[in-house]
Amino acid sequence: MGRRYANPPIVEAICEFILTAETRWDLTVPGLLYERLKQSFPQKEQRMVQEVELTQGPEGLQQQIRTSERLLFVTEHRNLLVQVGPRLLVVNALKPYPHWEGFKPRIEMVWKSLQETIDVQGLERIGLRYINRIELSAQSIELEEYFEFYPFVGRWLPQRMTSFLVGVEFSYANDRDRCRVQLTPITHSETEGKIAFILDLDYFLARPRGVAVVDVLDWIEEAHSRVEEAFEGCITDKLRVMFEEVSG
Repeated sequence: MGRRYANPPIVEAICEFILTAETRWDLTVPGLLYERLKQSFPQKEQRMVQEVELTQGPEGLQQQIRTSERLLFVTEHRNLLVQVGPRLLVVNALKPYPHWEGFKPRIEMVWKSLQETIDVQGLERIGLRYINRIELSAQSIELEEYFEFYPFVGRWLPQRMTSFLVGVEFSYANDRDRCRVQLTPITHSETEGKIAFILDLDYFLARPRGVAVVDVLDWIEEAHSRVEEAFEGCITDKLRVMFEEVSG
């Protein structure tokens, strides 16, 4: 069990499932899934989503933008939602984050409802991602006071940075899984006199079909533990005080 905070910086948590091509999918699936979930997610909406895809072609790396339609199932308070697209299922939790004890059961319910609707043959990708917004009451700070994860700048370079993007991928489970960690400042913070950062933690299945369908929920529990470890590894006690750690 990881640390718990009364004022966590999480602005969005995302659990994503991408199914393998051999999983049978047709236009009736979203409607059938909604019938199973509508008591918990009563509001139904449609949304067009643009996705950027990078492909390696004869002329090098090429960028393609694809537009796809997704069906959204949303709770009454609009802080939890399910996105459904072709062989795609995403569960989102928005601020205020309901803690893992509130988010995990929703993930389990949505995943089991999908299994009751179609025969899932395999998974290309599973991901558990947490986006944190960390806002500090200062115009400038010493990064090492608040973060254990920040860019290193050699002594011959200017020490005052106006912007940066630092990121790394860590390997887990014999390289079956990866955890991508990124930190970047928000150039224009919404609150005057403050500086803000986005700490993005994305734990995902790097080896397609690397997890059996029956083991998906165990994988998600493990992913959450790894994300918690990564988050704690990125911050100092100064931030833990700000987030109001709850004892016991």
